[in-house]
Amino acid sequence: MGFTKSDADLNLYYIVVGDDPLILVLYVDDLFIIGAKRLISVCKEDLAMEFGMNDIGLMHYFLGLEVW
Repeated sequence: MGFTKSDADLNLYYIVVGDDPLILVLYVDDLFIIGAKRLISVCKEDLAMEFGMNDIGLMHYFLGLEVW
């Protein structure tokens, strides 16, 4: 899909489309997608074609931290 693996974190991938970054973070069996809404939608559609996945919506907690 054109993502680049981060040198700083082996579970972080990123791509820049136009001026908008899209970031994927993998953690065990979870995938976090951060970026512009339109890019997130396209990314989720592409990933769903390749992998079985469930979209559980916006992240509110991660490793015991509240995220808003």
